[in-house]
Amino acid sequence: MELVVDSGVRKMEGEAMRRNQTLICAPIMADTVDQMLNLMQKAKISGADLVEVRLDSLKSFNPQSDIDTIIKQSPLPTLFTYRPTWEGGQYAGDEVSRLDALRVAMELGADYIDVELKAIDEFNTALHGNKSAKCKVIVSSHNYDNTPSSEELGNLVARIQASGADIVKFATTALDIMDVARVFQITVHSQVSGVPIIAMVMGEKGLMSRILCPKFGGYLTFGTLEVGKVSAPGQPTIKDLLNIYNFRQLGPDTRIFGIIGKPVSHSKSPLLYNEAFRSVGFNGVYMPLLVDDVANFFRTYSSLDFAGFSCTIPHKEAIVDCCDEVDPTAKLIGAVNCVVRRPDGKLFDCTHIVCIATKQLPIRS
Repeated sequence: MELVVDSGVRKMEGEAMRRNQTLICAPIMADTVDQMLNLMQKAKISGADLVEVRLDSLKSFNPQSDIDTIIKQSPLPTLFTYRPTWEGGQYAGDEVSRLDALRVAMELGADYIDVELKAIDEFNTALHGNKSAKCKVIVSSHNYDNTPSSEELGNLVARIQASGADIVKFATTALDIMDVARVFQITVHSQVSGVPIIAMVMGEKGLMSRILCPKFGGYLTFGTLEVGKVSAPGQPTIKDLLNIYNFRQLGPDTRIFGIIGKPVSHSKSPLLYNEAFRSVGFNGVYMPLLVDDVANFFRTYSSLDFAGFSCTIPHKEAIVDCCDEVDPTAKLIGAVNCVVRRPDGKLFDCTHIVCIATKQLPIRS
């Protein structure tokens, strides 16, 4: 049951207030249908909105009976994916059988199916115009090598839209955290078309594309049931999305904070800061940011929305030159721990403020 609170906020029965409609999709990969159904129950308990059924993970598969069983017994809406090896999946059989299984899923009542851009023309031809009105077709493209230019990504989205997709999906690979900026740009610009978009950047450097998709208008993000059991590199867990990053509360006006470092995944700062934000109702999110070139990072993410950062090794010294204003003590030391962006867009270090506050305020367990 959905309770409409106002134009920007909605509340779902049984869950906390949420500020966005971006969905969390749990990839379901297992050897058997029974194992899949068990994982689907766990996905519902974890807080997923829908499940992606990875048919290519099944060891044995009867399309008609297995898909029917999954749809009838799933506790959540279903997205069926039958990913071939040539697009990063496990299916190595013939295309006719693969696409026919997706057609069966559509006919039996799937909420979504995923068809690769390279295969959509063949799939549409096989349908003979008999597309289900209930089932949304996600047309997808996956790049496991890099993230193309903004122009190339724009052309890719246009091609997917022209294929008749109900939802556009593309995933690229982050060679640098700056790659994510291009995907954010394309996601925002694509809103004018009215065709929903799923845009992800794979790998650790692409993590913020998965966390921030509600801010930039993404249709859904993928969250796993367990750490490491992913369908694509860099997927966070549902637990982390909800309990650390406050995913349901993120929106277009959410301010972005993070810890810049290399390595950075070990940092406990996101736990501390996001809990603090939640406790006082502050509309912000704090993330680990794996950065190679800190100067380039600040040039690329210069929006006021990118509001403040902690800094750890190896960037504590290099970040001094990125600040428009540096405290004399920090200059003397030659290193900075924290920076914030002022309303005029300039960066200044606030390490001394943090240190003073830490000494004056008791630290609670």
